[in-house]
Amino acid sequence: MPRRRPWARTLGILFIVLWSLVPLYWTLNTSLQTNAQISARPAHYLPPSPMLSNYHALLSGTGEIPDTIRRSSINIVVECTAATVITVALATLAAYAFARMRFRGRNLLFYAVLATMAFPAYTTLIPLYRIMSVFGLVNTYTGIVLVYVSGFLPLATWILHSYMTSLPIAIEEAGQVDGASRMQILWRIVLPLAWPGIVSTAIITFLFAWAQFLFPLVLSSDLSTQPLTVAIAALQGRHTVPFGLLNAAGVLALAVPAVIAVALNRFIVNGLLSGSVK
Repeated sequence: MPRRRPWARTLGILFIVLWSLVPLYWTLNTSLQTNAQISARPAHYLPPSPMLSNYHALLSGTGEIPDTIRRSSINIVVECTAATVITVALATLAAYAFARMRFRGRNLLFYAVLATMAFPAYTTLIPLYRIMSVFGLVNTYTGIVLVYVSGFLPLATWILHSYMTSLPIAIEEAGQVDGASRMQILWRIVLPLAWPGIVSTAIITFLFAWAQFLFPLVLSSDLSTQPLTVAIAALQGRHTVPFGLLNAAGVLALAVPAVIAVALNRFIVNGLLSGSVK
């Protein structure tokens, strides 16, 4: 059997890394330049004199564009946080019920929940929009959060179910012998043991919510509820936007999930893996 050439593998990895990082670098590079430097030919592959004026203008400046970015930043934090809290709370209850309780149709219902992940999410876009329109939930935080929760709940339930089924049931049985109710066992015994899985599920849910674009684009047509990801794209069509400001906004939108992924990577990995070996 022929051995793989190590240089070919190295080149392949290098190509994938460059393909992923070059657009991010160019966004950061552009955000640190003035409009005149951005328009210069040939282009500057390094900022001639790096400056944070674009970020300062977005965060503390006046005008329609900074106001839009700041408002949409608040929107995305509110929507992602609310969706994460509700999703994790519901998924925890559902996962515990599927993992420990015995009732008719349990397996059928559980696999039906998991089967919803096999359908492309965007096939439900038009039906969801019509439902939200009927209930007057378009351009509201409630409508966007409900759509997020409905989309993330199956995955969150699956992750927590896998974790809870690995927990030793003897501890729960000891609690029942001592007279604890089902909810007391869940609150005092299961949740502390399942905390790594809950944290990892919350982080994954938050990152998925932050990355959403098409659903909030359709469900929020004005600035009152538009998240940052949608507002940045909308700026290109409604205004003549300085590329420096636009790229600075893009860096800000990327910074939050990047910091979370890097800083909390240990919690994500430990939460997902520890449930499989307990």
